[in-house]
Amino acid sequence: MMGLTFENLTLSLRGRQILRGVSGAMQTGGVTAILGANGAGKSTLLACLSGLRVADGGIVALNGKGLATIAVRDRARLIGLLPQQPDIHWNINVRALVALGRLPHHGQWGRSEADDLAIAAALKATDTGHLADRAAQRLSGGEQARVLLARVLAGQPQWILADEPFASLDPAHQLDAAACLRTAARQGAGVVVVLHDLTQAARLADHLILMKEGSIVAAGPPSQVMTPEMLGQTYGVQVHVGADATGAPLIVPVARL
Repeated sequence: MMGLTFENLTLSLRGRQILRGVSGAMQTGGVTAILGANGAGKSTLLACLSGLRVADGGIVALNGKGLATIAVRDRARLIGLLPQQPDIHWNINVRALVALGRLPHHGQWGRSEADDLAIAAALKATDTGHLADRAAQRLSGGEQARVLLARVLAGQPQWILADEPFASLDPAHQLDAAACLRTAARQGAGVVVVLHDLTQAARLADHLILMKEGSIVAAGPPSQVMTPEMLGQTYGVQVHVGADATGAPLIVPVARL
């Protein structure tokens, strides 16, 4: 399988150590969720994995090759990044914005039939087809979030890295977005998401990375990582770990420790 690995990453910002020598590995074909309290270093780790931020020390490797050594165009084909607070700066319509996800694939003849099919599929998967001719800047925050997810999906990257991808979505579109990410993983992509909702993470992810104060305190399947003891130690809260009426995981913080 194709792997995304990081080894001994360290990073400091304004005199504060954000990452403290963290290491780990993720594989394609599944969803990895990065969890932790505010300021734990989750978004910084994701930024380093995408190449958006360069760590002070350590290495990120994609399929055994240092990320920094991969050409920018090749990296853009391999990794699709959905940042936490994406902004749309271009006065273009939704279809044109989603089409930007195909730019790394363009050959000398420009957009192909494969590009058009990928764009149409991404619009359908994110329920944004009816918005295709509207100005992207004039959409609501939730609509913009879905459009930007569509742009990532249109690129059909080997890796999808998403920071809080459900934060501005209503419940129905949260389910749709989660389904999109699970489908991408089933089709062979590697998906890495930063999440705050513990139940959401337990239901979506195959693998969890639990962070506290810039360090990784646990990594593994949800059944091993999401214990009351481990979550209590990480978040400082008493947590109920159980299941709903359907048997799906249900994790509820109930009190501060």
